Amino acid sequence: MAVGTGIGNDRTMYSDRVARLTWVDDSETGFENLVVTYGAGRIVAAGHVVGPAETPFEVDYLVQCDESWRTRLVRVTDAANGRHVTLHSDGDGNWTDESGNAVSAAAGATDVDISATPFTNTLPIRRVGLPIGGHIDIVTAYIAVPELVVSADVQRYTRIAERTYRFESRDSDFTRDIMVDGEGFVLDYPGLFTRRFDD
Repeated sequence: MAVGTGIGNDRTMYSDRVARLTWVDDSETGFENLVVTYGAGRIVAAGHVVGPAETPFEVDYLVQCDESWRTRLVRVTDAANGRHVTLHSDGDGNWTDESGNAVSAAAGATDVDISATPFTNTLPIRRVGLPIGGHIDIVTAYIAVPELVVSADVQRYTRIAERTYRFESRDSDFTRDIMVDGEGFVLDYPGLFTRRFDD
């Protein structure tokens, strides 16, 4: 199910190609269903996340990227009450809300990071295309779920093997070695998310 020749910034687009992904959280009481559509020079991800039993929530999200995996639009909606946050990006670190006002909390961010989903880890992995042994520090527009609060978060990605990336939060001691598939979608995020496959 690989797009192009491997993980990285492959700009070859496949019209109307669809990937369907499912994750469960570490408690196995929360889950996510995601549909990613490739075509017409853009990538669109639409996800539905149900939180774990101990901290229940339910959100829908939409992430739209250009063909280089640069985030252009993000919308996260609380499915219970319709409360939402919408962000637009020019791809160069400038973010606005749905009314066109600058979002200073996200200034300088290159990617979005939605706390409830491992999908957003794919964005810097695909956008940058690190070589094995390479690393990059990035700023993300971090959206906390279920609070829907936006803040800047500095992170480091290091490609430690063909399909393994070390994620480090640069303002805490949080570190995980994330395993991905050939398209950069997370297979295993230790302690948080695991991919499930249809029988």
